[in-house]
Amino acid sequence: MTQASDIVAGARSDQKTNMQAIVDALFTDFFACHGDQISGDDPAIIAGLATLKEHPVAVIATEKGMTLEERLATHFGSPEPAGYRKALRVMRMAERLQVPIVTLINTPGAYPGADAEAAGQGQMIAKNIREMLTLKTPILTIIVGEAGSGGALALACSDTIWMLENSMYSILSPEGFASIMWKDAHRADEAAELMRLTPEQLKEQQVIDQVFPDDVVLDDTFQQTMADELTRLADQTTSTLLTKRQAGFRKF
Repeated sequence: MTQASDIVAGARSDQKTNMQAIVDALFTDFFACHGDQISGDDPAIIAGLATLKEHPVAVIATEKGMTLEERLATHFGSPEPAGYRKALRVMRMAERLQVPIVTLINTPGAYPGADAEAAGQGQMIAKNIREMLTLKTPILTIIVGEAGSGGALALACSDTIWMLENSMYSILSPEGFASIMWKDAHRADEAAELMRLTPEQLKEQQVIDQVFPDDVVLDDTFQQTMADELTRLADQTTSTLLTKRQAGFRKF
């Protein structure tokens, strides 16, 4: 069995940091929306409208960036309040247009800087979680790499959650867990085993729905798999969709 520490290393691979390339591989006609209509634009969040197998969708993705300059600008994939507001703005647009939403996640968590906290980071995370649970349109989440803490959950309150085989979904990083539990971040590998953050473990606990190979995002058939899942969700009544979505999170 794959060690949890190996999964963590795979989730943090540099091959997964360019989310824009993944968006371009999965969707066509992507049109990016910028700004939160309040304070500015956060490059850690990619958001806009696109086409998936000839069907319109809204796309929300976290971006880490490739160069050092890009990674500093995105706080290594950790969104600020403006990013969550931008994401929510596009999700609300999708609801009005009656198109489904796809979120792609690779983030260690929300940016914990003092300025972000002062600008309402916690409030925006809570608001996104609340609003996603009531959006009257299908939502599919794909965890590509890291999915840490409330920063990830604020983009993952979805009807269906999929993970790539080398990805992780956890309440905090293994280093943070080890620091809290044992005052020793060097015990991160041990923490990763205890946290049960691997895709197979999370599927077993019914936290997520399916696990796919990492290279599936480059496979044309995966686009059809995504489209079929969104069609399945759209065939349900709005009441059923929301009841199932909310119940799925309340059971934990």
